[in-house]
Amino acid sequence: MTDRIGFDSEKYLELQSAHIKERISNFGKLYLEFGGKLYDDFHASRVLPGFAPDNKLRMLEQLRDQAEIVIVIGADAIEQNKVRGDLGITYDEDALRLKQVFEDRGFYVNGVVITKYTGQSAADHFRQKLENLGIRTYLHYVIEGYPSNIPLILSEEGYGKNDYIETTRDLVVVTAPGPGSGKMAVCLSQLFQEHTRGIRAGYAKFETFPIWNLPLKHPVNIAYEAATADLNDVNMIDPFHLEAYGKTTVNYNRDIEIFPVLNQIFEGIMGESPYKSPTDMGVNMAGFAICDDEVCKEAARQEIIRRYFASACSVKKGTADKSELYQQQLLMKQAGTVPEDRAVVVAALERQESQEGHPAASIQMSNGKLVTGGTSELLGAMAACLMNALKEYAGIPHEEHLVSAESIMPIQTLKTEYLGGQNPRLHTDELLVALSISATTNPHARLAMEQLPKLRGNEAHSTVILSDVDETVFRKLGIHLTCSPVYRKY
Repeated sequence: MTDRIGFDSEKYLELQSAHIKERISNFGKLYLEFGGKLYDDFHASRVLPGFAPDNKLRMLEQLRDQAEIVIVIGADAIEQNKVRGDLGITYDEDALRLKQVFEDRGFYVNGVVITKYTGQSAADHFRQKLENLGIRTYLHYVIEGYPSNIPLILSEEGYGKNDYIETTRDLVVVTAPGPGSGKMAVCLSQLFQEHTRGIRAGYAKFETFPIWNLPLKHPVNIAYEAATADLNDVNMIDPFHLEAYGKTTVNYNRDIEIFPVLNQIFEGIMGESPYKSPTDMGVNMAGFAICDDEVCKEAARQEIIRRYFASACSVKKGTADKSELYQQQLLMKQAGTVPEDRAVVVAALERQESQEGHPAASIQMSNGKLVTGGTSELLGAMAACLMNALKEYAGIPHEEHLVSAESIMPIQTLKTEYLGGQNPRLHTDELLVALSISATTNPHARLAMEQLPKLRGNEAHSTVILSDVDETVFRKLGIHLTCSPVYRKY
């Protein structure tokens, strides 16, 4: 871990807002598709140290008076109860959360578009919920042969069939809880409907990754591939940009593959295409705000390792195909890194070996110090490690007990004898509840509790796959957790 900064957020905010204003002036009205996370982009903050998770929203705040936001969610994602992995909530829940976040920051949210609609009952239920809350909703339908059937797409039975979103501002930001929601289709549908109404409008794409003006195999760009390995996204040299301008830029396969079709759609709507390449469509200025390339490279390598462990655990759980893991291994090799380059992995494995193979864990503090925890009769390894980290931050001696064995044992009895659990040891959430109770009478326990905010951004590793409860606790604490793809044997 390092506190070194590799990204200049203030420079980014200035450059990015100016570039978007310039693009608005080119069209008069701009539909701006936001790829990735608009509000809490934790991936960007991990691979570009200094990038705040809400940077993109802060940048838009400089354009707030001329902007409105449209939130897009796919009917298929609603039907499948799709979950946003970093927050552990469903896409429909996140759509409502995002609306509240945007409005709390002073933005005007126009409404919610439900795309790929074919009469799904779950989508109908969600739409009714939105309308009961007074939120405007729009339906966009599946178009046969999309995106290649251009005559149908550019007709009243194609884009013309979609609900028209009545927008009033120069900048319309189109965002979504996650990928595959249909943001681009919403933008293009609006372009078609605006032009049939005689309104001049254009389209641009804000996609932070891959960063177009970094090398193809730069670790930051490789980290993006690692983050999207389940989507089969692949970074590529933009051949259209190279042909048009003789310059090498980086884009990703889906945008490059769809560009010839997009060009025809632009020509059908606007008479001519405003862009010569997928890179032209983008407005991302993140690459110009990197102030220490080596810091960003190392941060990206660490992210690649984290993604490797996430995929390895998903394969072990049966929720991902082995091909995803093979892809992650290839990306690690391209980035010149191995799992052992993650310090908490080595520390946790060494602790496990020292205690005859029993599960162990490690946390790397913000000052770089490594704290470990082992399995005991009272605590699981991760809970013990968490307690040791809080003691270290608080300056409390390691041997001091902040939660007595007498207070832990009744919890164990509850878990095993009354709730039928197999594992009597306290999980992290149970330990924190016990610590908070102890804090009412023990000043040192209260001091330890006050250290919890310092865990945000810390690294952690467990030598076994943790429960969903433990993973949720670490996510809420802001700790970057990885697990070895091994199940604990009780």
